[in-house]
Amino acid sequence: MELSDSQNKVADFVENNELETSIEVRLIDLVSEIGELSKENLKISDYGIKEFKKTEEWESKFGDVLFSLICIANKTDIELEKSLNKVLDKYKKRSKLKGDISSVK
Repeated sequence: MELSDSQNKVADFVENNELETSIEVRLIDLVSEIGELSKENLKISDYGIKEFKKTEEWESKFGDVLFSLICIANKTDIELEKSLNKVLDKYKKRSKLKGDISSVK
């Protein structure tokens, strides 16, 4: 499935289930979902003591983050494919110039 297909699928779901809301609420929701994903990571790894192993709950929480992120992209007219390609190009240039992709000089 292409990223644009995912964006359309989420847009249809939001519209059909009357889940439209403001960008501010979507951003807060994204941060909350990332927090839940982080909490799940701590649970899985026993606070970094054990090796990470993907669980069904991890996959579910990851999906929540992805849904929230796609909702934000849709709400702000971002084409995910275009945005991703742009950042990959930026990282390639940084890697070539500095040997890594970090923005730290």
